[in-house]
Amino acid sequence: MNAETLMVATVYNPQEIDFERPGKHHYNVAFHLDSSWGYSLVPLTVINGLRKASGTARPPGIAVFGGTHGNEWEGQVAVKRLCLDLDPTELCGQVFLIPQLSESACVANQRLSPLDGVNMNRAFPGDPRGTVSCRIANFVKTNIFPRAGVVLDIHSGGHEAVFPLCTSFHPIPDPSQCAEIAHVATLFDTPFIFIYSNQMASGLLTSEAEADGKITIGGEFGCAEAVNRKGLRHAYEGVKNVLRRYGLLPGDVIKIDPDRQDPPRFMKADNLADYVPCPQNGIWEPALDAGADVGEGDILGWLHDFSDFTSKPREIHAHRSGILAAMHFAAVSKKGVTLYVIAEEVRL
Repeated sequence: MNAETLMVATVYNPQEIDFERPGKHHYNVAFHLDSSWGYSLVPLTVINGLRKASGTARPPGIAVFGGTHGNEWEGQVAVKRLCLDLDPTELCGQVFLIPQLSESACVANQRLSPLDGVNMNRAFPGDPRGTVSCRIANFVKTNIFPRAGVVLDIHSGGHEAVFPLCTSFHPIPDPSQCAEIAHVATLFDTPFIFIYSNQMASGLLTSEAEADGKITIGGEFGCAEAVNRKGLRHAYEGVKNVLRRYGLLPGDVIKIDPDRQDPPRFMKADNLADYVPCPQNGIWEPALDAGADVGEGDILGWLHDFSDFTSKPREIHAHRSGILAAMHFAAVSKKGVTLYVIAEEVRL
């Protein structure tokens, strides 16, 4: 890799970025801090492939994000590797790579930005005159989304929850958009594809991209502020499969997990009643792993109250049958936090 490729330009105005410049170029996009002199420097790699497309139509731009939450590392590592590994001579079309979208949260290893207390995945569509996180979200909305037809947002559970390895998207009313999103979700070859409720939160990056008509994929590729080796492979190779799908990279889509021959299982939880809150403060002891098939009434785990160490733990039973799509990760569970999610298996 030559020295020119490794140069990183700091830009203070998005208009300084030449999004059409051939080759691969790295930037630190500077967003001024709200309460002191200085900047949050958000990394951005823009690649305009040098290979000629085989057809007449230009492939869609593809935007890939890691670090929307700062303590979720699989996406950050996968996208950073892509910044280094993707060769513009092998690519056609445009790729936009942001390994640490909430750069300040990533540096702090936190879900929220310590600069303004904002969850980047609740900040969209952003505000050009808002706090630093809202200005970063607005940059993505106004500068990246218009240039991308495909948006990939790589997450993991952090300390919030544990999921089975899965890609994800929301219920999509447009049949053709939904069908293409469902197909692209399979390219990551995860055991599950999770269709989850859009009512759980507002301001999500993926919700904004879906509403803009983008082919949009999220996903959960690990948990516990770690780098899950298997999840990282699915994230990294899954993005490359998406590039192959749309002709930006040559070659055929690959099988990422050769040890699992079954296709991904689609599971859907679009009913808020399936996101069950913790009934009391306690210490959570799970009885099952995320991804398990459960029946109505099955024991999912126990809540312990150590203020009386002789008391029996409270049994938590499944309110319905289905797939255990997510569970609270941390032992300490506070009343009201989502304790578990049960999804139904569906066929698309």
